[in-house]
Amino acid sequence: MDNIKVLFMGTPEFSVPILEGLIKKYNVIGVVTQPDKEVGRHKEVMFSPVKKVALENNIKVLQPIKIKNEYNEVLNMRPDIIITCAYGQIIPKEILDFPKYGCINVHASLLPKLRGGAPIHRAIINGDEKTGITIMYMNESMDAGDILSQEEINISFEMNTGELHDKLSVLGCKLLLETLPKIIDGTIVPIKQDEKQVTFGKIIKREDELLDFDTTTLNVYNKIRGLSPNPGAYSLLDGKIVKIYKSRIGKNLSKALSGTIVNIYKDGIGVKTIDGEIIIEELKIEGKKKVKASEYLNGIDKDNLLGRRFMKE
Repeated sequence: MDNIKVLFMGTPEFSVPILEGLIKKYNVIGVVTQPDKEVGRHKEVMFSPVKKVALENNIKVLQPIKIKNEYNEVLNMRPDIIITCAYGQIIPKEILDFPKYGCINVHASLLPKLRGGAPIHRAIINGDEKTGITIMYMNESMDAGDILSQEEINISFEMNTGELHDKLSVLGCKLLLETLPKIIDGTIVPIKQDEKQVTFGKIIKREDELLDFDTTTLNVYNKIRGLSPNPGAYSLLDGKIVKIYKSRIGKNLSKALSGTIVNIYKDGIGVKTIDGEIIIEELKIEGKKKVKASEYLNGIDKDNLLGRRFMKE
């Protein structure tokens, strides 16, 4: 299948194994990714992870600011098939309709569940026990195209978003490479999505990162691991932002107000929830580095910590 011209569209680290897998098996004629970003005080220019891989493999890179207005260069490359994975922009109909074998998307959920930009975070925040990868045809609606193949993966109770991200990224590459030959030879049988089963994995906003201890311990636990390691769940303690990256469920049944620090353990900080206790195991105080709770506790007056309360504002 070396004669099949593949154009890849993607941006973040999640897309990298998919692109690398395609490069090994197919003729990848170009990559479309988001524009470079300036970061830090010195405004250092940062390439997307996908762009770095493309340059390392001498593959042409396109970075339209708004692809809905800048698609002619994509069409001029005359791809036979377009593969997308977490590209980050809505792809116009002019591109969707062009390739002989269609536009194929690699999506990190078992569609029609968790359509949208943050399906991995949302699966864990929701407390789901399984998720997976869907290979699908693209259409003009978000993640609503016909399903070509799916493979599920279990979400362990201890798994965080970073760990699930890495597993799904590898699975996405595997499933795509298994599916592509069937698309190209015409033996694939697309399946319509059941619109009655649709749910959404909406992009994480700043307000979504705020922890509410006035809910169940399980909800707090799932939110912490669902936002770890990035962007991190947070609360306020003495007016300072505290990001919390790892926790476990405790057993304290104190009648204190939710958010109150009710226990100091050797390796954690016990905080009251509406129905029990969450024990913080890894955190980052505003202006400090991320540390294990045991390390943080070694440098403070532990008795002074008891009774203080995490707040939402």
